[in-house]
Amino acid sequence: MHVATGNAFFHTPKRSVYYLCARMYNLIKKILFRFPPEQIHYQVMKGLQVLHHLPMGKKLVHTFCMPANKRLERQLWGLTFKNPVGLAAGFDKDAKYTDELASLGFGFVEIGTVTPIAQPGNDQPRLFRLPADKALINRMGFNNGGAVAAAKRLQKRRSDIIIGGNIGKNKLTPNDEAISDYEKCFHSLFDVVDYFVVNVSSPNTPNLRALQEKEPLKQLLHHLQTLNSLKSKPKPILLKIAPDLTNSQLDDIIEIIQETKLAGIVATNTTISREGLKTPESEVTAIGAGGLSGLPVKERATEVIRYIHQHTGGNVPIIAVGGIFTAADAQEKLDAGASLVQVYTGFIYEGPTIVKKICEGLK
Repeated sequence: MHVATGNAFFHTPKRSVYYLCARMYNLIKKILFRFPPEQIHYQVMKGLQVLHHLPMGKKLVHTFCMPANKRLERQLWGLTFKNPVGLAAGFDKDAKYTDELASLGFGFVEIGTVTPIAQPGNDQPRLFRLPADKALINRMGFNNGGAVAAAKRLQKRRSDIIIGGNIGKNKLTPNDEAISDYEKCFHSLFDVVDYFVVNVSSPNTPNLRALQEKEPLKQLLHHLQTLNSLKSKPKPILLKIAPDLTNSQLDDIIEIIQETKLAGIVATNTTISREGLKTPESEVTAIGAGGLSGLPVKERATEVIRYIHQHTGGNVPIIAVGGIFTAADAQEKLDAGASLVQVYTGFIYEGPTIVKKICEGLK
């Protein structure tokens, strides 16, 4: 493969640029993966912030990462998404990097999970790579600086990227008081986000998934929708669900979504399953508890999306998450019934050009 040098580089075929960027990132990734995942995450994002503020830095990032296909615009919930590829919650928990992430080409960014009161999350180490499976295991535990602090940062952002607010409850809040936590987050973030996602499906906060049961979930969503209806311009509220639900449980979710008139579903969160991994069982066991994301979740996430789409007649918009690394992966989710897609683990393994590569490869 011949790659031109100098100014001619920017006129090389797209495929050549992609190959070059992929090769460069594969080399860089070998270095990055030698450091603890959580530590290197913050170092890389600080580096991106510095680059973003250099005179030519932002332009350079745009050149390599910004999708050029304007035909991929999506209209949903009265919002215009520049492209259907977003960043899933968990990456920018505290809304510290929204402007920098916008320059990487994302069509939208979901911040959080945010809780009413700042909390440190679970003990470290709590984030682990499984390179053989192109996967991650995390038990972060909703570490964040609180909803009010996140709102203040979002008030100062410069980009117009669509922002989702993923909200949850504090670890020490008992489930019978959880509604109050979600309400506080809702009020704190309402003026600075474009849509909300109710997170009751993380496996890393004790007893949180019990809120996915029919009655407590119905009460929570009814309450939030009542608060939403009192606003002059209500915001879309979505529910994020686990991939580990049975079809019977999915039927309950669908019934609740339709009854509460929620705007949509985010499918899916991480899984507690460890089936079919290539990583040695001893290594997986040593890592311990946590949610598994990445390629191993791909098939199940697609199954859940297809099930929901078919059993709602396509009337419930779905944001797809789980095992999206390539344009083909994203297309699979869209063909199954998703309206938008999100990446997280794929972003870690594929690098900063993932949005551009996916967008250029979509139909």
